[in-house]
Amino acid sequence: MLYSFTKRIIDIVGATILLIFFFPICILVALAIKLDRPGPIFADTPERVGQGGKPFKLFKFRSMIMNAHKKLRQDPRMARLYQEYKRGSYKLRHDPRVTRVGRFIRKHSLDEIPQLLNVLRGDMSLVGPRPYYPDELVEQQRKYPNTKNLVKVVLSAKPGITGYWQVSGRSEVNFDKRIKMDADYVKRESLFLDLLILAKSPWAMISGKGAV
Repeated sequence: MLYSFTKRIIDIVGATILLIFFFPICILVALAIKLDRPGPIFADTPERVGQGGKPFKLFKFRSMIMNAHKKLRQDPRMARLYQEYKRGSYKLRHDPRVTRVGRFIRKHSLDEIPQLLNVLRGDMSLVGPRPYYPDELVEQQRKYPNTKNLVKVVLSAKPGITGYWQVSGRSEVNFDKRIKMDADYVKRESLFLDLLILAKSPWAMISGKGAV
């Protein structure tokens, strides 16, 4: 109880400070997105699965073409790409939907900054498991049936902007390893571990290690 209360205070204070700090960068990113090609500044992505399985709208700067997620799942011309996407643990190493500006902001996690608004709303925490897509969880549990109990553990916590697997390898690990790392974090969660992950996160952003 004390951990949850203290973590929420840290989330509110931390997200507020970071939004003020990153505000000039957000303006530059927004201008770059608008100048690169027509379309909205924020990504129109499907809802993610939050704590307790509750769906929520995740805020991100747009790094892809318009309607990228819908096209990947419904456009027959992208059927082969969608199969590759699912085989690759819902990641694509070379994604043709990503824009020029999108490649840069994704590499350095700048597209994630708007998620600070999700933290203030209470949908997310600064540190926590990755927020998954509903169809991703269904498909990956079918592919890795031994992860079902781990998924339940992960969904018992708020998803985070950064987390244990992001600072330990990020997109370079498959779902079964990633969900185990997230579940291990939830089982071990403590303010010390959260602060350790937060301390490692800036280097993960700057280096772009493992990002796609």
